[in-house]
Amino acid sequence: MKKLIYILSAFILVVSCKALEFDESSSQYTRDDMYSTYSNIQKMLTNIYGYMPNKDIADVSSALRDCGSDDAEYADPDASVQRFTNGNWSPIQTVDDKWSLYYGIRSANEFLEHWELDEEGVLQPTFDLSMYRYDNQWNNWWAHLPYYPYQAKVLRAYFFFELARRYGDIAMPLTMLTAEEANSIEKTPFDQVIDFIVKECDESAAHLPNTYVGLPDNEIGRVTKGFALAVKTKALLYAASPLFNPSGDRIKWEKAAKAAKEIIDMNYYTLDPSEKANNYRSPEVILAIARSESQSFERYNFPVRFTEGDRTSMGGTYPSQSLVDAFQTLAGEDITLGANGWQTKDAAFDVTTPYEGRDPRFARAILANGMAFKGSTIETFVGGKDYSATRSDLGTVTGYYLRRYIQESTSFTPEATLANKHQWIVYRYAEALLTFAEAANEAFGPTDASLGLSALDALNQVRANAGMPDVTAASKEAFRTAVQREWRVEFAFEDHRFWDIRRWKIASSVMGQLDGVEIVKNGATYTYSRKTVESRTWANKMYLYPIPQSETFNNPNLTQNDGWNITTEE
Repeated sequence: MKKLIYILSAFILVVSCKALEFDESSSQYTRDDMYSTYSNIQKMLTNIYGYMPNKDIADVSSALRDCGSDDAEYADPDASVQRFTNGNWSPIQTVDDKWSLYYGIRSANEFLEHWELDEEGVLQPTFDLSMYRYDNQWNNWWAHLPYYPYQAKVLRAYFFFELARRYGDIAMPLTMLTAEEANSIEKTPFDQVIDFIVKECDESAAHLPNTYVGLPDNEIGRVTKGFALAVKTKALLYAASPLFNPSGDRIKWEKAAKAAKEIIDMNYYTLDPSEKANNYRSPEVILAIARSESQSFERYNFPVRFTEGDRTSMGGTYPSQSLVDAFQTLAGEDITLGANGWQTKDAAFDVTTPYEGRDPRFARAILANGMAFKGSTIETFVGGKDYSATRSDLGTVTGYYLRRYIQESTSFTPEATLANKHQWIVYRYAEALLTFAEAANEAFGPTDASLGLSALDALNQVRANAGMPDVTAASKEAFRTAVQREWRVEFAFEDHRFWDIRRWKIASSVMGQLDGVEIVKNGATYTYSRKTVESRTWANKMYLYPIPQSETFNNPNLTQNDGWNITTEE
């Protein structure tokens, strides 16, 4: 928090300056310069977007954050993501701390200092661009400028949310701070942080469009009214969840349900039966982060034989048997791999081909033995082309490979290489429906439709879109189990499970061991056995992140989260 470098994305002109101790002589740009042209103002806003956290690729050796949950294992045993599961995690050895979001917050604060409320309560710029009023782009600029401060406010609110779900109570600077102020700021209680996020998002949603398509440049990836309501809804869901609502306050659940219903009542987004990953054009996607063309995700997540020798080090997200077991049969019956093989009450299900006849979402998230991929067939049975006996073989250690977000057309073939763009989903409409389902159930029960929709109806909309039969859970407890399963399968590898097992406070019961499958081929048939891949360590202090020790040294008011004090650990 002592300084800020404006770091723009690679496709944006780079402009650097210190924000806390701004020295106009140290740069060719002054603050006045940065607000003297539309182009520079646009870059200042784009800079704030540049701090959007990688929702699905965590800053931990390029691993999915799901590898820190019961959904997956990461190939490299020395990767920092393993600290989530082996206990080697501390205020000194932090993982995914996202403290850099305070740079983004500071950028937003600086940007918002150049706007003020008019008599009608609308933010107006304090800078003057009138000298350009005869420019042929003048009208195009002013088609976008009025939305800029509200985009910045929602981004700042989103950054606060990302920090709050990691740390609980957080420092919440709303103005530009001096170094002295930054090193003495106190924490704001979690519930007050949520109240601020809700207020900011409500105010901004009233001034943001549903889309920028139709405006000059037809921009995508910008903060819209839908995303403002999404940030509010997500914040209220976490505030209502057991981790932050230990008393089970029903009113908090009701607020979350009503917030989700606002998105539903927009009647702007619709469920999409097609794949949403890498598809920002989907009518279900509310916000996605676009990334440039790259092979890196596929390099470490393709089965190794498809990388043509280009993969030379450990990496890869390998789904767990526990996640596989979460996907029901097409008839809506559970199926699990137990001591005596596959077990299900679905009499029509063929246990000799256990990866067929499943919830269609299974094949979109996971590559399993016998599935088609790049004109070949996946072989994870012992001795198969994609089998791995040990981690050092650079193959799956669980018997499964990742499918979600994989661009199958990516090629590593010499003289015919191909890279693809990726779009990582931040929020999509199904999340609003499942948020409503979960929150409405906790507030009113599964069948109550006093908000114009019942929890059961909302959940079954998501299932119907996936081609699955309705859930008929009649009790609040049975429905809670059903909706938690739905979160897991609908959003597999979309950066939900890691957070869900924390906000539900179930991590202590699911993080003890991670299992995979061992498949033995017997002629034309296979034998499936559950195998332990890894024994894991969990401590309840891990429900919240430790504050980096360097920050608590700089600012004694940033008191450490429970259980993470160095003296306590020793």
